[in-house]
Amino acid sequence: MAKLIFDTTGDEVELADGASISDACEEAGVPFACTEGVCGTCVIEVLEGKENLSSPTEEEMDFLGDDAGEERLACQCKILSGTVKIRF
Repeated sequence: MAKLIFDTTGDEVELADGASISDACEEAGVPFACTEGVCGTCVIEVLEGKENLSSPTEEEMDFLGDDAGEERLACQCKILSGTVKIRF
């Protein structure tokens, strides 16, 4: 099981390895609009554990450019394992 920590609220959520983080982020208050990586509404800052997330998608690279990695789109991320701490 992987763990997603929300710096903003201090909440921690356990997720299956390889799971999308979008539902957990939405429940925590991250705003979503298109859910397809186009609008950028769900930008999050990865504070710790970016190596535990899936690689940035083409949509993230197009939207975030060089910031992909430090910032991610919550609708596009999967948590591979371990712990990831984010801020929104």
